[in-house]
Amino acid sequence: MYERVFVTQFSDLGLAKPLLTALANKGYATPTPIQAQAIPAVLQGKDILGIAQTGTGKTAAFALPILHRLSTIHAPAPRRSCRVLVLSPTRELATQIAESFKAYSAHMGISVATVFGGVKYGPQMKALAPGVDVLVATPGRLIDHIEQKSIDISSAEVFVLDEADQMLDLGFLPPIRKIVSKMTKNRQNLFFSATMPTEIGKLAGELLKDPVKVSVAPQATTVERIEQRLIFVEANRKRPLLAELFADNSFSRTIVFTRTKRGADRVAKYLMASGIEAAAIHGDKSQGQRERALAAFKAGEVRALVATDIAARGIDVDQVSHVVNFELPNVPEAYVHRIGRTARKGHDGMAISFCSDDERNLLKDIEKTTRQTIPRFDRRNDKALAAMAAVADKLVPAERDADGNRRPDARALRKADPRNDVPSELRNTRARRRRAKGGGQGQGQGGGKPQAQGQGGGRPQGQGGNQPPQRQGQQARNGKPAFGAKPTGPARVGEGMGRRQTSEPRWTPLD
Repeated sequence: MYERVFVTQFSDLGLAKPLLTALANKGYATPTPIQAQAIPAVLQGKDILGIAQTGTGKTAAFALPILHRLSTIHAPAPRRSCRVLVLSPTRELATQIAESFKAYSAHMGISVATVFGGVKYGPQMKALAPGVDVLVATPGRLIDHIEQKSIDISSAEVFVLDEADQMLDLGFLPPIRKIVSKMTKNRQNLFFSATMPTEIGKLAGELLKDPVKVSVAPQATTVERIEQRLIFVEANRKRPLLAELFADNSFSRTIVFTRTKRGADRVAKYLMASGIEAAAIHGDKSQGQRERALAAFKAGEVRALVATDIAARGIDVDQVSHVVNFELPNVPEAYVHRIGRTARKGHDGMAISFCSDDERNLLKDIEKTTRQTIPRFDRRNDKALAAMAAVADKLVPAERDADGNRRPDARALRKADPRNDVPSELRNTRARRRRAKGGGQGQGQGGGKPQAQGQGGGRPQGQGGNQPPQRQGQQARNGKPAFGAKPTGPARVGEGMGRRQTSEPRWTPLD
């Protein structure tokens, strides 16, 4: 029978002295509600089902009792194995969790390793070889290491699944089940999620044994310290409106969220062209690029970090002044996680969201999910923004379709979805599976690349394997030009017209 314990100080939890020393050095004396409820249950060996909004201290809620257990039960991990396995959906969140474990165990001699995609295997295999106490990993890369036998998780004593609902959004549930099948059933399970969709509830039922449920806030609520604002604006005028906001120096450390990777790059490029230091971070960036962008943002070298939803829960930066939703998310719960990047650790913050006419339904879903109406302002038909939008198109031209028509930012790519922004390790795994199913590259077969002259599925005769197919004579069966062929209709807008590359004056919102 589990007995709930209510505490007001970390010293009342019975944690090991080295942990209390580390907490004191960081200035932590009072546990958050999720920590006060979860830590005693974990110390008693119970399985945990934790529901808490972002920024409530979930990492310490499982890291502190796990480290206490490791310090009291001295049993070094065997070679190529781990005692504790923590699964995280993103590289940034995995790094953040590992850093927390290292900080709390600074006086304990606990070994911590991270495993995620986007980097070389060698250093990770070297770190895993002697065995580690705590392994923090993303699912895709961990499966690769398991298959290469560089890690054996069968003897892990504690299994932590963090941000489970984002795992669902990214399509990680099958890999998670595969990982769990490799582990012993005699383990402690700690399951944390900000929301509880049906699929996540089903997974929790499979993994947890008589769990203690810890919930510190209603699902999908927003932090009270965050001041929220909504601005109605045309899609093609969002960029000048964003630059106008940065004319206010209080936007000192701002995260800007977009729905797509290319959209993040274009917004960052536009801000840079407007004289505002910015960097982009998303799933297509290499690990080195993501780390450098995040380090520059933390150091204050850039004022704006433009990110996709893959980073909505992986960015833990102190004193983020503002969050700007350049585009509203397709999944309403993602709104909560986005704006939760500000107002952390007792600080205040502001979240500003742009809403174009084609995003009205997304706004309704967000307000229904969060059970609140966001204060709103109207900047539509604003002549000043219209004039700045014309200059914005010169700085970073808007994307155009094959007929030269301008594409609105919200429709520039395929329908945005969190699952399109999957981490590289999962995307590469999917690609390998597709290639394995596609068969060989024989001539006339369907498994290879298309031939230039409408022949079989093999590669074109007499051409190298990496060369593109010839364009001459390409024609689809319905009479439309084949993919890659130049359109035969009217010339694209602006085609043949010279563009000034360096003579265009730099525009800033202060002009």
